[in-house]
Amino acid sequence: MKNALGNIMQQAQKMQEDLKKAQQELEMMQVLGESGGGLVTIVMTGKREARKVTIDPSLVNEDKDMLEDMVAAAINDAVNKVGKMKKEKMAGITAGLPNIPGFQLPF
Repeated sequence: MKNALGNIMQQAQKMQEDLKKAQQELEMMQVLGESGGGLVTIVMTGKREARKVTIDPSLVNEDKDMLEDMVAAAINDAVNKVGKMKKEKMAGITAGLPNIPGFQLPF
């Protein structure tokens, strides 16, 4: 029984290390959020920090409300892409874990 418990503890420690490494890798990655067919773009890190906003010059003199909506849409697109990227990365690490109600990974 002690040997089985030791193996479980080793597996848990390895998974914790793998999760930490994956989280660090994800924080360094960047995604591109877009709206208006690329007229507004947002570069965002895996930490959901916006690094760059690009607005096509043709939009600058357009309707302010429309421009604000397009910036918000590009941000939301980037946030969704970060979430999808994290989910895909974690799926490989957490494969085979039982689904425990109320248990959620740290990100």
